[in-house]
Amino acid sequence: MSNYAIILAAGKGTRMKSDLPKVMHKVAGITMLEHVFRSVQAISPKKTVTVIGHKAELVRQVLGDATSFVLQEEQLGTGHAVMMAEKDLANLDGQTLVIAGDTPLITGESLKSLIDYHVNHKNIATILTADAKNPFGYGRIIRNSDEEVTKIVEEKDATDFEKQVTEINTGTYVFDNKRLFEALKNINTNNAQGEYYLTDVIGIFKAAGEKVGAYKLRDFNESLGVNDRAALSVAEEVMRERINRKHMLNGVTFTNPKATYIDIDVEIGADALIEANVTLKGHTKIGEEVTLTNGTAIIDSTVGAKSVITSSTIEHSTLADSVTVGPYAHIRPDSTLEADVHIGNFVEVKGSYIGADTKAGHLTYIGNAQVGSKVNFGAGTITVNYDGKSKYKTVIGDNVFVGSNSTLIAPVKIGDNALTAAGSSIVEDVPADSIAIGRARQVNKEGYAKNKPHHPSQK
Repeated sequence: MSNYAIILAAGKGTRMKSDLPKVMHKVAGITMLEHVFRSVQAISPKKTVTVIGHKAELVRQVLGDATSFVLQEEQLGTGHAVMMAEKDLANLDGQTLVIAGDTPLITGESLKSLIDYHVNHKNIATILTADAKNPFGYGRIIRNSDEEVTKIVEEKDATDFEKQVTEINTGTYVFDNKRLFEALKNINTNNAQGEYYLTDVIGIFKAAGEKVGAYKLRDFNESLGVNDRAALSVAEEVMRERINRKHMLNGVTFTNPKATYIDIDVEIGADALIEANVTLKGHTKIGEEVTLTNGTAIIDSTVGAKSVITSSTIEHSTLADSVTVGPYAHIRPDSTLEADVHIGNFVEVKGSYIGADTKAGHLTYIGNAQVGSKVNFGAGTITVNYDGKSKYKTVIGDNVFVGSNSTLIAPVKIGDNALTAAGSSIVEDVPADSIAIGRARQVNKEGYAKNKPHHPSQK
């Protein structure tokens, strides 16, 4: 039998107090909708339908061609949302997973277990449930004396006795696909919210004598539905704990995992050491035996094996093996650092290629530059790449020594094995094996200082 999936992602999420659709808010680097979609793939759905509504085009952009979309123009409840998928699914044989797009903590393993339970027990409907310490606000699972599910009752419709039940409805279900759409034709809005409840189909199945089951989650955290910023922060905390634990089990050392922030798509090699207050975002890849010290932030970048990044920021760049950066350096987008490059304290690199074994120890700006191997930058060096309208390139050959406080005014080329004298402004190309001196002439006026107010003779 085939599996299908319906993801509910039409709501605005008023309690988020945000202009974004609720499912577009991010947890550990990707939207809640993407988390749900990835987990759904564990059941290998033959077809996935995503129900969209508020700012539908934004939601479409997240999943693109990976799913079919149906529009719920007016949000009239979960039952109404599922009705929108009727044209796509109603006549298909199999079972359909229905899941909310604001449940980012649900795992693929749990969804697969839910499907397996449903099939093995030959249920018409199976509800994913969980035990809650504080069930307030959740729909309650009501069972009979034989522990069979008899109905789901929403908080606003529950009696005082029913409100004492701690087994809650997570809002995720599996249904016999054809029977689901048949039952949806018989639900109504006679409830406290005036909406079409998807849960009402459970009562319809029970009244028809059909088999309804419930599969209980082992981890209540997976059931979390994010309705406001407080719940979003809980989801973020739980997800990051999962992510960090995964990396630790794969051989990564964290000095303080609770103070380390790693997005879900980050890759980290074995024997890496990550100190507190490190942030790794996007599709960052960290090689084996890398050390990242306190305060480092790396975004969508690759760091090669055995590199050491000390309290620095790297964005959209590629670092080869055994590179050292920092402290307090900034590698800006579109930069490439080859093996054994050293970028020291208060050095900024932007849009540049730097060859192997090149050193820039301190207080240097390298922008829009092509730099060869074994180049040494003295302190205070600047590549002057921008004239206020256009940017220009600096090209530096191999084995060049750039003297301290050199200003390289692009476009300019410095040949292999050349040297620029300290304090020079270089405005013309420097041939290979040459020394370039671009200083103003120094003139000493002997004895003139005696007439200045600072001189001891004037006091």
